[in-house]
Amino acid sequence: MSKASDRAYEQIRARILSGDLKPGSQLKEEELAESCGVSRTPVRDAMTRLQNEMFLYRSESQRSFVSEWSGDDVEEVFTLRTMLESHAASRAAERASDAMIEALRANNAEIGKAIRGPTPDVDAFLRLNRAYHAMVLEAAASDRLAMMLNRLVLQPIVHRTALRYDRAQLERSLSEHEEIVAAIARRDPQWAGAVMTSHIRRAYHVYVDRTAIEPVKAERA
Repeated sequence: MSKASDRAYEQIRARILSGDLKPGSQLKEEELAESCGVSRTPVRDAMTRLQNEMFLYRSESQRSFVSEWSGDDVEEVFTLRTMLESHAASRAAERASDAMIEALRANNAEIGKAIRGPTPDVDAFLRLNRAYHAMVLEAAASDRLAMMLNRLVLQPIVHRTALRYDRAQLERSLSEHEEIVAAIARRDPQWAGAVMTSHIRRAYHVYVDRTAIEPVKAERA
């Protein structure tokens, strides 16, 4: 893919993640090409890539729209993340090198600096949080798991969850990160997987509590 396509992809994706391009809004190639400073062909390539990653969807009339998320969609993404990331944490506890564990600790220390200033640096938290989960996944040493999970963590819903965190939620997230590292350092896969499970499920409920969507309720037998 060309550099122009990559640039268009990054710019459009960033606008979707920031909320500048709102869910359900129609995207037009000509307007995006002008705003990205490229021709329509790179924009078309970028939009195809974003559609494959579920940032966009194409209607029957072949018009493109920013993906909208129902309560069922959100719950499914978090359920799949819970399953896959808890498995990744469990594998990491059995496979992480000492250097990887120290890198995770260093990342957590940087998160602490980012969130404990007079005003939490949410952009830095987002960047460091992505790096943390990527390192856990790397320590899990499974290409198949990485392929499946990377499709999920790129979703806008994951990015927007952290934007809803207040200072207490940021601190809680960091505390859970630290406990996961402690479990990995102890080589305890059950502990690491259990804490990652609660970490992702708590994030789901934070998202539900701070948006207009209704949580998915289990049917009673």
